[in-house]
Amino acid sequence: MKRLNLNFVAMLIAAITITFSFVACDNSDDPTPQSPKVTAPANQEVLVGAAVDMTFAYTAAGGFKSSAVIATNGTATIKTDGTSGSTSGNIVVTFTADAVNGAASVKLTVSDNNDQTDDATGVMNVVEEITVINVTSNITTDQTWESGKIYILTTRISVESGATLIIQPGVIVKGEAGTGANATALLIARGGKLMAEGNADSPIIFTSIADEIEPGQIASPNLDPSLNGLWGGLIVLGNAPISADAESVQIEGIPPSDQNGLYGGSNATDNSGVIKYVSIRHGGANIGEGNEINGLTLGGVGSETIIENVEIVANQDDGIEWFGGTVNVKNAIIWNAGDDAVDTDQSWGGTLDNFIVVNPGDECFELDGPEGSMVAKHTIKNGTAYAGDAEGLVDLDDNSNVDMMNIYFFGLGDDQDFDQIPTEYTCSFQNFQATLPAEKVLTDYFKDGSDAFVTEVSEGANTVGADASVFSTWSWASVSGNLSGF
Repeated sequence: MKRLNLNFVAMLIAAITITFSFVACDNSDDPTPQSPKVTAPANQEVLVGAAVDMTFAYTAAGGFKSSAVIATNGTATIKTDGTSGSTSGNIVVTFTADAVNGAASVKLTVSDNNDQTDDATGVMNVVEEITVINVTSNITTDQTWESGKIYILTTRISVESGATLIIQPGVIVKGEAGTGANATALLIARGGKLMAEGNADSPIIFTSIADEIEPGQIASPNLDPSLNGLWGGLIVLGNAPISADAESVQIEGIPPSDQNGLYGGSNATDNSGVIKYVSIRHGGANIGEGNEINGLTLGGVGSETIIENVEIVANQDDGIEWFGGTVNVKNAIIWNAGDDAVDTDQSWGGTLDNFIVVNPGDECFELDGPEGSMVAKHTIKNGTAYAGDAEGLVDLDDNSNVDMMNIYFFGLGDDQDFDQIPTEYTCSFQNFQATLPAEKVLTDYFKDGSDAFVTEVSEGANTVGADASVFSTWSWASVSGNLSGF
């Protein structure tokens, strides 16, 4: 028998070992990359019908190739995709919720260049938007009331000094029922601001909780435009001069215990904000014997405040009442006031321009004089007054201080008159026109020489008065047809 060469065998084993070593090294240099990894964002809420962006993070050692997305209770699209060949990044998915409350999900799948995949699911809760908000306490920091929503005043709410309340177009503010100290109202205190800027397509409406009106409507679907006293009203107070027994006093309609009710000061150009395209309805709640809240109360409001396109409907007390101040008001309707339509006190020093009065309960105008040493004159011009059931046309004090011009009266009834012209201050009354009932003459209404500045005209032939077209789309009085003939 031949014996094996042991040296040869050892050499053969070494060669085989080296060969296997090289094969092993070749395999370790070409591994399969790790699969992609996708991370979903945190759970979140989304409003019915609304869209929200969701950001998914990914890693892809084999290089990003593609992504795909599916959704439940809504639709999803990839807004920002991964970068081709990248090993990490973010993918943004836009999810749009269906009109159904409940759970929703977005599943994102990522593929790499080796066709390996991973997925992650983002979870959402689809909820209806809260559209009715109770306001239960004073506003002490800046706040916005949003379009499309209804805000309920559960008590008297003050916008306190230093705070600004923004009310967007189309907002409806409803006051709960209440009398006495519990009467609801929105009060803008001295140093506070109200930025209530509606527009001709979307006015801001203040009304009663009993009103079933919804955002987008102009006329009440259930309340008559003569129904009053269901809540308080809108009260704006400022630091402008007033003529009273002190530089600042408490406004009527607010209990003396509430210091937010103080008004008056020395800043004639004080700014309490902006009120545009605002309708105030069914107010005038009684807080005490003969002490009701006006539709719009302006106490010591300064000239930098802007008030344009306002409507007062069915207030139990006065429509608009000024207590001193210097603010101007342009384009106003006062319809079915329970007391006076236009009431001025304490030497208001501003201008009322382009206005309509319809069927007040007492006087079309009650124009009082100063109550202290400060004396200012106000101007009332370019107005039309349908007297209807009013007790009188113009009520003046011995010390009233007013200039009136370009005023047209019609719809006159019995026993209505223009008061004797005051003598303490120099007043001016110019260019009045009136349409009289049959068998009546000017001196039946304009007595003691006031007929000298009035011209009789047939109805519709007046050349002075208000431009009613500015109220055409946004006011209840206009859309209900009650301004035809103005």
